[in-house]
Amino acid sequence: MADRFRVTLAQLNATVGDLDGNADLARKAWEAGKAAEADLVALPEMFITGYNTQDLVMKPVFHQAAIAKIEELAKDCAVGPALAIGGPALEGAELYNAYYILKGGSITACVLKHHLPNETVFDEVRLYASGDVMGPYAVGNVRIGSPICEDSWHEDVPETLAETGAEFLLVPNGSPYYRGKLAHRHQLMVSRVVETGLPLIYLNLVGAQDDQVFDGGTFALNPGGKLAVQMPLMEEDIAHIDLVRGDDGWQIEKTDLAHIPDTLESDYHAMVLSLRDYMRKTGFGKVLLGLSGGVDSAIVATIAVDALGAENVRCVMLPSEYTSQASLDDAKACANALGARYDFVPIAEGRAAITNTLAPLFEGTEPGITEENIQSRLRGLLLMALSNKFGEMLLTTGNKSEVAVGYATIYGDMAGGYNPIKDLYKTRVFEICKWRNANHREWMMGPEGEVIPVNIIEKPPSAELREDQKDSDSLPDYPVLDGILQILVDEDGSIEDCVKAGYDRADAVRVEHLIYISEYKRFQSAPGTRLSKHAFWLDRRYPIVNRWRDGG
Repeated sequence: MADRFRVTLAQLNATVGDLDGNADLARKAWEAGKAAEADLVALPEMFITGYNTQDLVMKPVFHQAAIAKIEELAKDCAVGPALAIGGPALEGAELYNAYYILKGGSITACVLKHHLPNETVFDEVRLYASGDVMGPYAVGNVRIGSPICEDSWHEDVPETLAETGAEFLLVPNGSPYYRGKLAHRHQLMVSRVVETGLPLIYLNLVGAQDDQVFDGGTFALNPGGKLAVQMPLMEEDIAHIDLVRGDDGWQIEKTDLAHIPDTLESDYHAMVLSLRDYMRKTGFGKVLLGLSGGVDSAIVATIAVDALGAENVRCVMLPSEYTSQASLDDAKACANALGARYDFVPIAEGRAAITNTLAPLFEGTEPGITEENIQSRLRGLLLMALSNKFGEMLLTTGNKSEVAVGYATIYGDMAGGYNPIKDLYKTRVFEICKWRNANHREWMMGPEGEVIPVNIIEKPPSAELREDQKDSDSLPDYPVLDGILQILVDEDGSIEDCVKAGYDRADAVRVEHLIYISEYKRFQSAPGTRLSKHAFWLDRRYPIVNRWRDGG
């Protein structure tokens, strides 16, 4: 009976739909495990298809091709360690989320997921059948239990595996990031270890898919719950870990633990990774954005440079007569500090042409929001023209506070293909800007130091669409607005909850109304990085037509 068992953990970045590319990554991981004399090479949940597939996995030709690719992998990896990989499985007419064990040229085991998540970004009840709770599978003389992702968040599947002879637990995951998620995973998995008395390996996917960021952070716990392995967050990594059997059963040999960043760094890294992956996986190489001299476009420009390199980022200043000299200076200083291209495209001539065209129809009316929005929409038109001409994807720059209450112009500053700060409240934008000016990491492609001029961070926010305009003319001050939004959106709270927290009832009622009437804008907005459990898209699905109001 073996006294040592080596597992190669492949925390890698799969791409949804790229069966060949994902299989190649699996082969390379298997080769690395073979070179390290591993007994088992393990990849995360649904790795062959990428994750989260949404309805793509239900397409028969797709899931059949994915299963065929796993069978091909089994033949390619016949001589060497066993290979464990997630993918779809068919039994009769039912489709399952499964974990395959490949050894000796064939599939030797197939574990079916039992608990199907049906909340936040997950609709697995829509996609898969629930598999029966199964016992452990054997690799050599060692019996391993693999509760798949959600199965490990419940007591019954791990306990059944322990009772039927599992010697340790290997949990394959496609678990996306939200702020504080890693600590929550640690807490839950410690409970599973204490309940079963078994070592546990939590193997997670890394990389971004649409709005979701899979943050890696693979870890392993020994009986009693002590951390033995911690792999990095937001980065691909392959680790070889050893389990050693003694009189008290299996123990995982401790390795150097990766650094766990704070939430500001984690959020920033998630935004960089999501943009980098969104570009790579959709085939774009360059981006552009309107750089206004404000804090939101400055942080988006910085994220873009850190994700793609300054040579792949175009910043465009599109001033009107309301654009202040400070904004002109700040925008240019930011682009220069980042090393990005800076283009200057005044909109006065185009705006005059549009104003003259509409003058006969607008005769007898007073200028107002319509005229302000023409400026925003003209900027959107010009930026999209540049995007079309040069093949550069346009980034939008609206923060979560603005997205929540509709403080953005549809077909104007909302135009674009991706929004890295869509789930970042305005008050947190300021914090992230300060953090980035003070910190630099190896995964950033941009320069060190103060890349966002302090004046951008300190001046009062303004859309600069009319004389002396401030955001606070139209909205509560951002600390108040964000506090109310935190209650109404992130906590699903009520107007009364806002009042109890010390906010003015009239402000809360107004903000709630703005949230609901802006649903149609969000429905047409660009995707963006998910940083919380209540991001706008799959986490929060409200009707566009909605007459209900908590505030009366």
